[in-house]
Amino acid sequence: MAGVRFCEVEKRFGKTTVIKPLDLEVDDREFMVLVGPSGCGKSTLLRMLAGLEEVSAGTITIGDRVVNDLPPRERNIAMVFQNYALYPHMTVKENLAFGLKVRKTPRAEIERRVLDTARLLEIESLLHRRPRELSGGQRQRVAVGRAIVRQPTVFLFDEPLSNLDAKLRVQMRAELSSLQRRLATTTIYVTHDQVEAMTLGQRIAVLRDGVLHQVGPPLELYQRPADTFVASFLGTPPMNLLPAELTQGGEALLLDGVTVPLSPPQRQAVLGSHSEKVLVGIRPEHVLAGAVPGTVAVRVEVKVTEALGGEVVVHSSLAGAPLVARLGPTCAASLGEVITLSLPADRFLFFDATTSKRLPTPDEVAPTTGNP
Repeated sequence: MAGVRFCEVEKRFGKTTVIKPLDLEVDDREFMVLVGPSGCGKSTLLRMLAGLEEVSAGTITIGDRVVNDLPPRERNIAMVFQNYALYPHMTVKENLAFGLKVRKTPRAEIERRVLDTARLLEIESLLHRRPRELSGGQRQRVAVGRAIVRQPTVFLFDEPLSNLDAKLRVQMRAELSSLQRRLATTTIYVTHDQVEAMTLGQRIAVLRDGVLHQVGPPLELYQRPADTFVASFLGTPPMNLLPAELTQGGEALLLDGVTVPLSPPQRQAVLGSHSEKVLVGIRPEHVLAGAVPGTVAVRVEVKVTEALGGEVVVHSSLAGAPLVARLGPTCAASLGEVITLSLPADRFLFFDATTSKRLPTPDEVAPTTGNP
């Protein structure tokens, strides 16, 4: 087994830089998820690791080997694509065995590995079918099996669940997570779906426009995002980011005309701002219905409600910015109604309005970011 390291890796297409100098380490046997919006460079990063794209600058290391100039077949990686890439004229068994035959693996070893993989993925009954006779979920299992049977050093997954329906995606997420734990193989998984990232990854690397914004465990990124991009990208609905101004001396904030007293650690955090303006971040699930003592009570007009069975999502605005609340299923707010919401100040995060960076309080560890 082996870890993976990107050191000052850069990718350019002509004069366009799609990956800016990037450093990232993936530990041996770790499940790392690369997440970000379309066009952020995550698939390009994966393709460079696989040897399908050249590295413009920097080095990529698998274990103790620099692989920049190695052809794909010598890197001992296996990749699962979004479109499955199964051979339509071959049976499931032949698809699983094909890569081993190309590598001239002995026939008895091929048979053993194929059967072991089929049992692991519970596709033994499908071995004599062709891809057109399989459902989407079954095809995905075969694609994963074709990677497993090679017993690679590193697994690469490029948005493998995008073609599945919502229910099957949930099932396959659980299966992939369980499978990775059993195989204990270094895995790098690319997705634009933040739910997949949060539920699958031991750590997450968040990218935008070829820049690595933050790396860390899912809950760390959710609770202590490095900047407003990470804060708004992870979470459904995303974090509320409300503009506020510091009072003289930084003793309090003015939030839509309401004075919000700050605790000593909060005061020290906001005093690190580059200006008198900050953004107050609060997750929708932390917004409360009604006037709650000890919180910041605000009056807002309901613009949209979403009844989701177990909760009601209420959309409104405050200080010129969207304010979204996830409230209990008995919430009866209606369109156009003016209601009271409460914002617990102890749930606030603060972001510099100029740099978009989060302002950490003295009693916490600063967020783990990617490139400086």
